[in-house]
Amino acid sequence: MGKSLSGKELGTGISQRPDGLYQARFTNRFGRRQVIYDRTYTGIQKKMREAQVADDKAVNVVHTNMTLDEWYVKWMETCKVNCRNNTKQTYAKHYKRVKEVLGWRKLNSLNLVVMQNAINRLRTDNERKNSKKVLVDMLDKEVASDLLVKNVARQLTTDVTREAKKTRRVLTVEEADVFLREAVGNYYYNLFVVALETGMRIGELTGLRWEDIDFKNKVIHVRHSMTYFANGEGKYVFELHTTKTGKGLREIPLTAKAEFALKQQRFLNRSVQNDEAETKFPNLVFPTKNNKPTTQFLVTGSIDRVIKKIHEKYPDMEFERFTPHALRHTFATRCFEAGVPAKTVSVLLGHAQLQLTTDLYMHVTQESLFKGMEQFEKARRAG
Repeated sequence: MGKSLSGKELGTGISQRPDGLYQARFTNRFGRRQVIYDRTYTGIQKKMREAQVADDKAVNVVHTNMTLDEWYVKWMETCKVNCRNNTKQTYAKHYKRVKEVLGWRKLNSLNLVVMQNAINRLRTDNERKNSKKVLVDMLDKEVASDLLVKNVARQLTTDVTREAKKTRRVLTVEEADVFLREAVGNYYYNLFVVALETGMRIGELTGLRWEDIDFKNKVIHVRHSMTYFANGEGKYVFELHTTKTGKGLREIPLTAKAEFALKQQRFLNRSVQNDEAETKFPNLVFPTKNNKPTTQFLVTGSIDRVIKKIHEKYPDMEFERFTPHALRHTFATRCFEAGVPAKTVSVLLGHAQLQLTTDLYMHVTQESLFKGMEQFEKARRAG
């Protein structure tokens, strides 16, 4: 219990400094000592009550001594509470890269120089971009809450090492034919075919259920996406979510190849699956043999085995490795090469914006370059 300069008892946490200024201290819900000042005893009592009420009601989201680590926890608890668990893990990974340098710092000390130094320490420009996105979102929420005047994270430079951007892998027509030919007999052969015929994301394919397929009207209803995250015990936890955006909910007409592959898959499931294996996700089109959801790693491993087979069978053929997402890029490229309008391709891919489709998926292959020049010469001769 503190006292005034005249020796009067002021109450718990309140005291008077030698210069006459009253101060009040209490430990807030963050476990930090919060200090308040006022020139009058009545004023400090009022401020003390208001601060404690605000703390009890969690109104004071940020206090003056809060560190970036403390705000990260609050940001995840309040601003990202509805995020998928795998998304939260991604945020944690990107934040961890700058945590050692920035996490202990108070929010009011996060100037551009300090933050840029932390970003510069990262290995690649891609890591810098991902960590910057997290920092920008974190500080944006503070600005929106009138807790910061300016978000300096927006000014961070991520193009530091200037490494050459990796060209997105797209299979040529010949490569796609060779890959499917050598993939016959692979457990995920039908998934490869459907991916190349629909452009569906790997999560959409692994989350596809038989009730999502309308064979009568020859259409796939894309309604869900399978996600998973590590539980810290060496196991994956699977979650089936609706698509992230409204545009992701879509219908994709079945080509003859896709329809045949799906019917073959239904037969395969009946012949090789362990019916006694328990599963939280029944009726999956592309489950494992144990009736569990398929992961991207399993599909990638199957792709690698097919590519290894190609390298052994065709030693002179340059066949670069690719990930499952390359099948989606390949589908989009075949659509553009066939003259399918960009808007239609965008809807088929489930993109929210047309520009995303044209910027990321409108690839120019070597074959299309030669076709373009042939068309150019043909038109010139006709003229």
